[in-house]
Amino acid sequence: MEIFRGRRLWIEQRHVTLPNGLVREKVIVHPSSAVAILPIDGEQCKLLRQYRYAIDDYILEAPAGAIETDEDPLVAAGRELIEETGFAADTIEPRGFIITTPGYTDEKIFLYEAHGLSPSRLFEKDEDEVIEVVNVRVQDLNRMIRDGMIVDAKTICLIHRCLGC
Repeated sequence: MEIFRGRRLWIEQRHVTLPNGLVREKVIVHPSSAVAILPIDGEQCKLLRQYRYAIDDYILEAPAGAIETDEDPLVAAGRELIEETGFAADTIEPRGFIITTPGYTDEKIFLYEAHGLSPSRLFEKDEDEVIEVVNVRVQDLNRMIRDGMIVDAKTICLIHRCLGC
């Protein structure tokens, strides 16, 4: 049974038969699939200091966003990189995907590493996003994760996939 349907996600409640034969009623959140990109520019990468209303705070995170209907994830990665940072990339390489929180959602985020950054004329900031692009030294990323300066799960996974920290 559908509980809610919005522009980017829908929520359903349904009976699920578990592998052990038990049947349980579960709520499942189905958001759009998404992309996250680690833009690396020499010895630095570009992260976002972004306000997130759900936690009422700013966090450091990788540029990311929803994949539009029927959009190729690689195309979405290039689009989101420009929309969120103002930079385009010469190369964008796939780094797999993650399932964010399989206890209640089927959300999948495709991970990408971008190089060869240059300012884009197509940059147009979304009015409902409070974002500042921050240059961070690549060599500092692991320490920032360890010290709790980077707490966003998709960003931590992305850094580990791209840099093997």
